[in-house]
Amino acid sequence: MDLHAVEQVRRPARAEEIASWEAGFAWLAGGTWLFSEPQPDVHTLIDLESMNWPSLRASEKGLEIASTCRVVELDQFVAEAPADWTATPLFRQCCRSFLSSFKIWNEATVGGNICMSLPAGPMISLTAALEGVCTLWPRGGEPRRAAVVDFVTGDHQNTLAPGELLRSIFLPAHALRKKFAFRRFALTHLGRSEALLIGTRCPAHGEFLLTITAATLRPVQLRFEGMPDAEELRRAIDAAAPFRLYLDDVHGSPAHRKHLTHYFGEQIRAELSL
Repeated sequence: MDLHAVEQVRRPARAEEIASWEAGFAWLAGGTWLFSEPQPDVHTLIDLESMNWPSLRASEKGLEIASTCRVVELDQFVAEAPADWTATPLFRQCCRSFLSSFKIWNEATVGGNICMSLPAGPMISLTAALEGVCTLWPRGGEPRRAAVVDFVTGDHQNTLAPGELLRSIFLPAHALRKKFAFRRFALTHLGRSEALLIGTRCPAHGEFLLTITAATLRPVQLRFEGMPDAEELRRAIDAAAPFRLYLDDVHGSPAHRKHLTHYFGEQIRAELSL
């Protein structure tokens, strides 16, 4: 879609070149949402591609994902990931959980999906489940960090201040070495997720982490030192995700989403108990 209100496109080499923020500015990464509907209040686009950040940087400590990393690049990384990063097949499962076809992957960015902060954002599901940490660059301030699970605070809501930029998401190596289980429900094959749950278990210590997304307004994460029994897990889900936290829209009712959360949670618990 043409954005008729846009008067200027800025292409800074460094984020510091955008020293102040004005109403009407918008960061541009993939633009798959920005160009999908009218943006009458936007008069200046700031193109992040001109900063030339490396999309993916793997090290012994983990994986740094630039906010400008294309979804297709994350999907392709699975083939070259270190052999002991046993959780990387989860990348492909989450890439296939978009409300879009694979063609969008070539433009859509990981950071864009996280910053949109929609409940069904699959890059939120992925990075929250793998204990991702965001590096955030405010205008005129020091960088700060926030866990993905805390960064998204509601439906299309997050902790970004005006003009603040998501620079990258870091996935620690210990999370990438975990065993995982994935469950998702959508009304159609390429439809928006009604519920998407991911469980991980540490092979060394047995810690169990369950991440609930899409069903709830924001990510909900439950951590257990060992594997809980079915009733303990059910009580923990109800305590962490009260009924008012379940999303209500055309893709599913809160009651159905709560049912799916319990059902998938138990399936994941059983699978990772083996």
